[in-house]
Amino acid sequence: MSTSTIRLGGVPEHFNLPIHLAKEKGEFEKRGIDITWQTYPGGTGQMTKALRAGEVDACILLTEGIIKDIIKGNPSKIVSIYVKTPLIWGVHTGVDNPLNNYADIFDKRYAISRFGSGSNLMAVVDANSKGHQIAEEQFRVIKNLDGALDSLSKNDSDVFYWEKFTTKPYVDKGILKRLGEYLTPWPCFVIAVREELLEKNPDDIIRMLRVIHDNTDAFMQNPDAITMVSQRYEQKMKDVERWFHSTEWAIHGWVSNKMIQSVVYNLKVAGIIGEGEEVPELVWKR
Repeated sequence: MSTSTIRLGGVPEHFNLPIHLAKEKGEFEKRGIDITWQTYPGGTGQMTKALRAGEVDACILLTEGIIKDIIKGNPSKIVSIYVKTPLIWGVHTGVDNPLNNYADIFDKRYAISRFGSGSNLMAVVDANSKGHQIAEEQFRVIKNLDGALDSLSKNDSDVFYWEKFTTKPYVDKGILKRLGEYLTPWPCFVIAVREELLEKNPDDIIRMLRVIHDNTDAFMQNPDAITMVSQRYEQKMKDVERWFHSTEWAIHGWVSNKMIQSVVYNLKVAGIIGEGEEVPELVWKR
């Protein structure tokens, strides 16, 4: 069997461990796929740019972020849910910041990895759901988690949304202060692929998805999964236990049309996409 190369991107976080384990065990190669992993510490906004530029073939990224970017012209399609459960966003500030109340954040300065990123979009959606609006001048672009830690420590920004368990070690060390949590009202991660690859090599994508789904299923049943995450990502066992038992990965490629409608609705309500803006086909029809 000839081997096809797919450049797959994702964040350097524990959600993607099933894919790294599959690579290490040679599972993709058995299906004739060579996955070259590309890490994007800047998150969804960085990955949507890479997809547009053709620097990567497929990415695992935040549902609301890729839906927004496909509507804005990204030549990609969603091919599968990756994580079915919501993302738990921690709402943070610097440990020396006088801000202590989640209800007081909405007129403050927000650290975001980039405009259009998850840290940007969820801040807007969260504020809107509570009857507030965030002005563009409230945002400070900090590129990634390291940039946020620096900005918050210097009090150059006040509020930062990031995945709760990724930031938990910084909360434990007294570097960040968590003000609250916000759960996305939809599955948190999807897999998106450039349309060019879907048209040229659809069978390669189907084989890649089969490997991913088989290995997310195996990971959820692996009795050593919690220990592996704790060791590889240097997180406390108790924190990883809570995360693992609140997270469910997809084991098939079905994408709910109702879920897509809900995300589009929330993006419109938040003003992230225009009320009359045309919504193209977002999901790959096999």
